[in-house]
Amino acid sequence: MDEFGQQTEGGNEKDGSESEWLARRFEENRGHLRAVAYRMLGSLTEADDAVQESWLRLSRSGADGVNNLGGWLTTVVGRVCLDMLRTRKALREDSLEVHVPEPVISREEGIDPEQEVLLADSVGLALLVVLETLAPAERLAFVLHDMFAVPFDDIAPIVERTPAATRQLASRARRRVQGTAAPDADLPRQREVVHAFLAASRNGDFDALLAVLDPEVLLRADGGTVDLSKVVRGARAVVQQALMFSRLAHLARPALVNGVPGVVTVQNGRAVAVMGFTIADGRVVEINILADAERLGRLDVTAF
Repeated sequence: MDEFGQQTEGGNEKDGSESEWLARRFEENRGHLRAVAYRMLGSLTEADDAVQESWLRLSRSGADGVNNLGGWLTTVVGRVCLDMLRTRKALREDSLEVHVPEPVISREEGIDPEQEVLLADSVGLALLVVLETLAPAERLAFVLHDMFAVPFDDIAPIVERTPAATRQLASRARRRVQGTAAPDADLPRQREVVHAFLAASRNGDFDALLAVLDPEVLLRADGGTVDLSKVVRGARAVVQQALMFSRLAHLARPALVNGVPGVVTVQNGRAVAVMGFTIADGRVVEINILADAERLGRLDVTAF
């Protein structure tokens, strides 16, 4: 069979038990499914749960009559994620307006092949933050169609709408996403800016911090509770926040956060904050900080 589960010439891949064949084919699709789920949920832990649930559904139902196994699995994991998003929306407190998704962190030297699959198409933290503001059905339509080229005819049954209405869901989501700042493509230049921000924070240098920030910079901090979360706008206000936490700056380490330069702050072997930066025209236009101790506890920071 080819990568979409269709029969090919030259042998029978179904040799052995049906369950072994299904498991093998599922593993071939796992990286792709995890990438879909991460874009849908903004959480590696939840993404892995969604992928596992899609495997359980496949193992229960089998693949009889499925001509496109990869496509079938994509829609299954999309349906699982949609259910999870709806449950999350119902449980999350309305007052907790600041939510920074769970980042993918790696050393500055580069990301491993598994992370490359997960972060293909530049899924930055700022984009995930915007996706968090979408209604569950809008997020599904946009992610599956615009990021993974799933036809609207296949998405429509998942959201229980017509293909035309599903197209409108994706269109609304696309307008929201297009409002995000386009980051610089020059990663070395981004790294220079992040390093300059980090050095200025460590030195408590007000003017040096101002120099690397866009005048309209937006800082979003998610501490896991309303009291510990905030949104700050404007360069001078952001500098004041940075200087307040300068005592922890010596614990900060350069890192890749969702594939682009960022910062991880580690204390006693645990992450206490992860900062993702959006840099445009050589200046920081957005900073997203995850400081939620519960979610940070899931991150592996042994490499830092």
